[in-house]
Amino acid sequence: MTSTVNPPRIARTERTTKESSIAVELNLDGTGTVDVSTGVPFFDHMLTALGTHASFDLTVRAQGDIEIEAHHTVEDTAIVLGQALGEALGDKKGIRRFGDAFVPMDETLAHAAVDVSGRPYCVHTGEPDHLLHAVIGGYPGTPYATVINRHVFESIALNARIALHVRVLYGRDQHHVTEAEFKAVARALRQAVEPDPRVTGVPSTKGTL
Repeated sequence: MTSTVNPPRIARTERTTKESSIAVELNLDGTGTVDVSTGVPFFDHMLTALGTHASFDLTVRAQGDIEIEAHHTVEDTAIVLGQALGEALGDKKGIRRFGDAFVPMDETLAHAAVDVSGRPYCVHTGEPDHLLHAVIGGYPGTPYATVINRHVFESIALNARIALHVRVLYGRDQHHVTEAEFKAVARALRQAVEPDPRVTGVPSTKGTL
């Protein structure tokens, strides 16, 4: 049976403020080709992991006031990435809609679940308390404060209009915890947006998502 999804599902979104200038190109039907530059090396690493493990083609160009700190650039990039995801999904015909994934990384185990529902919501739980104060990188370069992890996932979910649940079952190292979360989100998204050959329309009893 042939799916009703018509690849490639591609979007390009941009956002410019006094704090940042962001451009994102996203192909949901890619092969994991990723080219990311935000000025925040660890965030580049996380977005690269996201695109690679979701098998999305992803290009991100971000310039922001990282001389102040990374927050504005990271937040605005997540907003634009969410917008690109929502746009690339189009009418959502023929997709699986739901996806979830457990991802281990050494001592850490993270889980993400996605519903491409059209109803934006984000639940983020389980991170160790020390991630509220931990900083990764900056030796040299602009450091990444892990307290922003929740805000990244919220911004993606709200702007893509998806329900996203991310939880850390256990973990210690802030790098491992953060990376496992991003990879779990990637794998859950990959599953949720991929074509389902058994679905001939929008996967909802409402007829729309």
